[in-house]
Amino acid sequence: MYYKFDGFTQRLAGSTARAAYVPQGLNAATPVDPAPLIFAGPTRPAAEHGSRVEQAFLGRNKVPELQKLFQRLDGLPVHLKGGYPDKLLYRITMTLAIGGAIYSLVALYLAAQPQNKK
Repeated sequence: MYYKFDGFTQRLAGSTARAAYVPQGLNAATPVDPAPLIFAGPTRPAAEHGSRVEQAFLGRNKVPELQKLFQRLDGLPVHLKGGYPDKLLYRITMTLAIGGAIYSLVALYLAAQPQNKK
């Protein structure tokens, strides 16, 4: 006897050999016609377009400048090489992390104290 999981009753139920070895929800492979292309027009690379709007959108490549900035050997960690805004963000983050740790320790200490019974 063959068994198959019944999705409705959520139990194993007796079934035929063919039903037991076919995955549930999948039908046998049938040929399917491909969907028609929606945007089936000729394409060309962006460099061939050459319109002023596209050139203005691309802007200039800042990657070499940023590589020089972040690969400079000045002894600073990479998360502080952005200047004053990075330092400020780092200090705020560390202050909040240390303040949160102290607050949680104080809360644990106060929770560990026995309650006064009146």
